[in-house]
Amino acid sequence: MKTRVLVVDDEAPIQRFLRPALLASGYDVLSAETGAEALRLIATAAPDVIVLDLGLPDMDGKDVLREARKFCASPVIVLSARDREAEKIAALDLGADDYVEKPFAIGEFLARLRTALRHAAPDRAAAPRYEAEGLLVDLERRRVVKDGQTLKLTPKEFDLLTVLVRHAGRVVTHRQILAAVWGPAHADDTQYLRVFVGQLRGKIEANPETPRLIVTEPGIGYRLWTPDDGV
Repeated sequence: MKTRVLVVDDEAPIQRFLRPALLASGYDVLSAETGAEALRLIATAAPDVIVLDLGLPDMDGKDVLREARKFCASPVIVLSARDREAEKIAALDLGADDYVEKPFAIGEFLARLRTALRHAAPDRAAAPRYEAEGLLVDLERRRVVKDGQTLKLTPKEFDLLTVLVRHAGRVVTHRQILAAVWGPAHADDTQYLRVFVGQLRGKIEANPETPRLIVTEPGIGYRLWTPDDGV
């Protein structure tokens, strides 16, 4: 069966832009222009992945996400305007898997879609293994290798890298990382996180001054680069 994508957006140009690209890539495409219609299709058509605009005519996209997460575990990619940073953060914290800013290139969008689907695969319970740009992270063996040399990471550096590897290719918010590594009491210590990200970049990046692997999503969080992201 084809992978089913539900596109939730009330902008006709977006629907006309995405539908043929998704069909050409072999996906089955469903469309919804309102939050109510989206929730109905999520419940009845069981889409494999949901592309969700935050600005819908009948309800906020975050409310759609909140309701959908009560009964649906399919990955959600949020579409967001550049000037709605706070909403992107809120959507990610509510359970969105990634976001794509409008306007966007179809190549990047399809790459993000493939990444979200790959992480939703049934074998995701296994400890993931990350390999790119000369870096190998084997979580099962707690082993990190860069260009053939085993790296020595502190426990917190390894925990931070683990969070990024488990969400490779997807945006992880500052709060999500801080809560996972240091606990909920430290969820707002973003400066603390920047220090540790800097330390980790110093060990895994070819050039920490122009990092390629740990990508900064300004004001949002971080994303671990994957080959699907392209050059």
